[in-house]
Amino acid sequence: MGWWQVNADTLAGSRFVLSPLAETFACLKLLHAGVAAHPGEQAWLDTHLPAYRGRLAADPVIALLVRSGLGRGWIADFLTPTPYGDEPFETEIARVREAPAQEARAHLVRSTGGPLPAVLADRDDLPERAAALLTALWEESVRPDWERRRRVLEADVVARTAQLSQGGWAAALDGLRPGTRWLGGNRLQVNLQEYPPREISGAQLVFVPVTPRTGWVSWEDTRRYALVYPCTGALADVRAAAVPESLGVLLGSARAHVLVLLDSPLSTSQLVAVTGQGLGSVGRHLRVLLDARLVRRRRAGRSVLYSRTAAGEVLVTAQREGREGGPDGRVIHRS
Repeated sequence: MGWWQVNADTLAGSRFVLSPLAETFACLKLLHAGVAAHPGEQAWLDTHLPAYRGRLAADPVIALLVRSGLGRGWIADFLTPTPYGDEPFETEIARVREAPAQEARAHLVRSTGGPLPAVLADRDDLPERAAALLTALWEESVRPDWERRRRVLEADVVARTAQLSQGGWAAALDGLRPGTRWLGGNRLQVNLQEYPPREISGAQLVFVPVTPRTGWVSWEDTRRYALVYPCTGALADVRAAAVPESLGVLLGSARAHVLVLLDSPLSTSQLVAVTGQGLGSVGRHLRVLLDARLVRRRRAGRSVLYSRTAAGEVLVTAQREGREGGPDGRVIHRS
């Protein structure tokens, strides 16, 4: 297994950050695999996979670059520069574009585990081509949806921060992604690969959520390290929480959205991040739903989590079934 030696100062100075480039690269991995983790992801793939495959078919060089860069167990480092956080995509992608050509080829040799295909071996434009592909993917497939994705990622950070305050680093990091857990003795396991341990005490450490079910690690010399992880599944599949029209008419669309999102317990801060509504608005909706006995609340450490009651579950389930139709495919209208 791969693990990092982390001292108390490094942990104390670590933080969660968002990265448009990390989200875009995670979407590239999703497109390359072509396998969705949930219905919302499948809908996104159905929309964007044909254009992606068409782009690779039209450009054999970029197709080989992607295949080589993703590798079999190691991603070419120049494709995943360590995020700083709070930077626009244009600033982040410049690091990919400006990677030295010789260094990029060396990274590709490592990710492929052998000699590069002849068509890549002597090219000096690989960083530029990689940056162009990621930029196109950002502009066409990620940026139009970035505000929703950003709210989902912010909600995950809220949840992880709450776990950290309640249970320490072991609670916040265990299960962050497959193969990641706190081992004790200042050791952070980052994957299941048989790589030598790395001493990162004194370096800057950031944790970066993405919405696709993937993840990786990256570092910049010995100064900065990042662990990229998939955000909480219930938050990632926000599209599964679409509000049935009839429920929106009954409760009001904004209030119904809050109720529908409570398939799993969420805090007020998470609901604010996911819905994009203000704190006051979410608070008012929750008070009404509490008074109607459609939701309940319970304290978990310093957080207050809201979830649906049995009555709220019946209401949401009935409206969803009415929208989706009966077993013979006919839409069921319930009075």
